[in-house]
Amino acid sequence: MNRLLFLFLLSVVTVTAQNNPLKFSVRSAGDGDWSSAKTWEPKRVPKAGDRVLVSAGTVVRFDAKATPVIRLLQVAGTLRFARDRSTELNVALLKVQSGNRCTERGFACDFHGVNKAGEPNAMPTGAMPTLEVGTLQNPIPAKHTARIRLHFIKGMDEDDAPALVCCSARMELHGAPLARTWLKLGATAKVGDAKVTIDGAVKGWRVGDSVIVTASKKHSEVGTEERVIKAIDGRVLTLDRPLRAEHFGTGKFRSEVANLSRNVIIESADPDGVRGHTMFHRYSKGGISYARFAHLGKRGVLGRYAIHFHLAGTTMRGSAVVGAAIVDSHNRWVTVHGTQYLMVRDCVGYQSVGHGFFLEDGTEVFNLLDRNLGVQAMRGRRLPDQVLPFDPNDGAAFWWANGRNTLTRNVAVENDRYGYRYDSQRRSNFNSNLPVLMPDGKTKTVDIRTLAISRFEANESHSEGLYSVAFAGTDGVGPDTRHPHRVRGLKLWQTHYALRAQLPTMLIENVHIDHAAYGIYRPWFENHVYRNLHIAATGAEPFNRGLDDQSLQHGSITVEGLTFSQLGYGGGMPLIQMSANNVTGKAESHFRSVTVRDRTRPGRWPLMNLGGGPRLKPSTPKGVPYFVHNHFGPGKHAKVVSTRAKDLLADGNKYAKETDLTGDESVVAEVRNVNFPELLHPIDDLPPATIITRIDEANGRLKIHGTTHDNGT
Repeated sequence: MNRLLFLFLLSVVTVTAQNNPLKFSVRSAGDGDWSSAKTWEPKRVPKAGDRVLVSAGTVVRFDAKATPVIRLLQVAGTLRFARDRSTELNVALLKVQSGNRCTERGFACDFHGVNKAGEPNAMPTGAMPTLEVGTLQNPIPAKHTARIRLHFIKGMDEDDAPALVCCSARMELHGAPLARTWLKLGATAKVGDAKVTIDGAVKGWRVGDSVIVTASKKHSEVGTEERVIKAIDGRVLTLDRPLRAEHFGTGKFRSEVANLSRNVIIESADPDGVRGHTMFHRYSKGGISYARFAHLGKRGVLGRYAIHFHLAGTTMRGSAVVGAAIVDSHNRWVTVHGTQYLMVRDCVGYQSVGHGFFLEDGTEVFNLLDRNLGVQAMRGRRLPDQVLPFDPNDGAAFWWANGRNTLTRNVAVENDRYGYRYDSQRRSNFNSNLPVLMPDGKTKTVDIRTLAISRFEANESHSEGLYSVAFAGTDGVGPDTRHPHRVRGLKLWQTHYALRAQLPTMLIENVHIDHAAYGIYRPWFENHVYRNLHIAATGAEPFNRGLDDQSLQHGSITVEGLTFSQLGYGGGMPLIQMSANNVTGKAESHFRSVTVRDRTRPGRWPLMNLGGGPRLKPSTPKGVPYFVHNHFGPGKHAKVVSTRAKDLLADGNKYAKETDLTGDESVVAEVRNVNFPELLHPIDDLPPATIITRIDEANGRLKIHGTTHDNGT
């Protein structure tokens, strides 16, 4: 037999073995401990290479200190990890699903009622199979560990196995809670320091835990540093090695310290070999809290992620990922795919190939991502057959395409391309009209580009590879003026491009930008309202013109409360770069309450001018007028125009130069009777999204835990 024919026949045999139902070598015959032969039929403890079934109706207590590598474990009953000892399960495929039919496909479910891909399309009946590694009410105690190690076994499909898969079943993974999984530094840590001070209590942190101290400076040779805790004295941690870089810990802009250790661990046994993945399918229940997911994710394989909620729709409403540490993933940290009403809170993502916290196909709505830390999401490649073809997967800590989700209190640090990337496009190979769940529970086909970013608030980004925040991709399609994109309370520092506001109809408030090359960058100026912007130490273009070098302004903007400071960075660029082209002929730019501090050289940094880049001759009949309200006193406004805007120069006003206000290509005139326009009329007609995460019963009474979020109006 020639070698090619042999390999073909071998592949046929392998695929057949993976897809055909398998026989179990051991199955539970009743309730009992894993380590007891009496629990099993035949009467022996599962051994290496076994295919094991925890039978429906049985409860097996997993009490093994460490098992040999089980080839396949199907949980059709209940597998409950012991809470009075440390345990370790070594397995290639762990599938939580009903029935006694199983294959070695590490993505697909095997019971009746699934489609060709193995995705459930009908909820199974009967008792729900359960994998219980602690519960919300009774997590694995801190003094013990529960570990699941995923091993690849030769002959299995490398794109599928090893895996932990929940198929319309219940999977609970709950470690000992931490008061906080990450905090800000409370004092600056200098080069050579082996102690760091935290700005809050570290209850639950332990000696021996792995931590990271995040980068403070962009593009530094030494950025985020990983260490081990050797001692804890209140808020002071002693590390196993001195730090090699300075980490800021005073003032408004400070680095973070994050704990990467948990006592419930899901990990690939061979990080340098074939890695594992985990997933919840539709109709599943349960959730994750304070568990560590290490060395997971299959590089370059669609759907094989460290943590994956796959097409769950609303069937997992109430589930959450809280306090997880996702470390060294080769394919994302947490992927929310076709899933609504999920809460991801207090998680730490550290090192990922491709985007980190990722909403996959643009139909996801009413999800909450709150107080997560994303560090070092690195550039990957497009995944085969990915749903959104325009996504280059180039390394964003947070990436999403549907604005009807809430992102609050998150921090992104030292990611390859973006801290946060909202991208919603229409392409020849992608139709942005998608079926989207509405607040009334009905599904409606809408152009997702018209759905406003309902709440992006109190987020932070620093030390990024290129962008801190980028909202772009819609080609000027957006929501109406009653439902603007809402962006509030940002801190963006030590970055190149701070805020790319390339969407129409935006309400942007309370933004602090510090030590950036570009502040407001490449904006799609059309119904933009800015309030309380602080831009410091930003030398190239603090407030960019419309669409940067295209110099296009589609509509009007208002800016109220704008402060520039620390002007000693960069060259002599204007603080506000003027747009040359008035696309609609109706665009105006209005500024009020503008403050310039730290100008040490008169005329060096004019407030308004054409600025750097191409000096475009206007290609539209009209130029864009800029107004600084009350500049000459109450009711006496400055109208600043480009010296190239011939239509504006001929408007009958007396234009002249003014030091610090105008530059070499702009002039100003005093005007009156100019109103500060009201461009947006926001209303709150989106009901809160409510997520019930836990119900406790005591003394005949129920205590309900959960959260709610909306547009923050």
